[in-house]
Amino acid sequence: MIVHNFDPVLIDFGFIEIRWYSLSYIVGIILGWVYATKIIKISKIEKYFEEFKFDDFVIYLILGIIIGGRLGYVFFYNFEYYLNQPVEIVEIWKGGMSFHGGLMGVIISIFIFSKVKKVSFFIISDIVACAAPIGLFLGRIANFINGELYGKISSLPWAIIFPLGGNVTRHPSQIYEAALEGIILFLIVNFFAIKKKLIIKNGYASAIFLIFYSIFRIFAEIFREPDVHIGLILNYFSMGVLLCFLTLLGGFLIIFFINKNEQNN
Repeated sequence: MIVHNFDPVLIDFGFIEIRWYSLSYIVGIILGWVYATKIIKISKIEKYFEEFKFDDFVIYLILGIIIGGRLGYVFFYNFEYYLNQPVEIVEIWKGGMSFHGGLMGVIISIFIFSKVKKVSFFIISDIVACAAPIGLFLGRIANFINGELYGKISSLPWAIIFPLGGNVTRHPSQIYEAALEGIILFLIVNFFAIKKKLIIKNGYASAIFLIFYSIFRIFAEIFREPDVHIGLILNYFSMGVLLCFLTLLGGFLIIFFINKNEQNN
């Protein structure tokens, strides 16, 4: 029997706490930033960045992730609670971020930045797609340390008792998602983007990211306990699965329009 006993607080100075969750975002953004600059060199697409450096985009990216991720969680997952406790909306260090909200925030950030710098939207989004799984991996590990988003009841040897999940062993669904949405997604997107040189075809890497993330997330939701305050929608689908249907469709639509434009040209 494995019992989860991780402390979500890494260091407590008394007047301020450093939490694993907050640290995962900071480290994820830094590592993603470093990797993105390497992608630009490896794929030899520096010509698209003559007017600016990718570093200029980082502040847009951070704002998109944090604001979008938090508001997505508030509106998609716990609107009634935050409607009564609006002050807690800014307490992001306690957890409560939505991937799909963060995705929307990043898309808006890329759109604004691409217009300001007069560069292709998909050139930026493809680079972000290659680096994003790094942050997703760290975020899921932080979910595990927090003991949140735990899985359904399981008797498997690696099942874990989570304090918030009662005195029963459960799937460590956060680890499943870290492996799928982090490690495997990273390998797939970067294989197609770099090895198959699809990053020079604006939008393909972004589409592949959306498609495979959605597939992996839908699969992982099979093992994940639905949010208690939401449950299953229509008795079958979690909120995460419904949102993934939209991102899955979005990925296929991007490929459809890319192919259509290539045929017209």
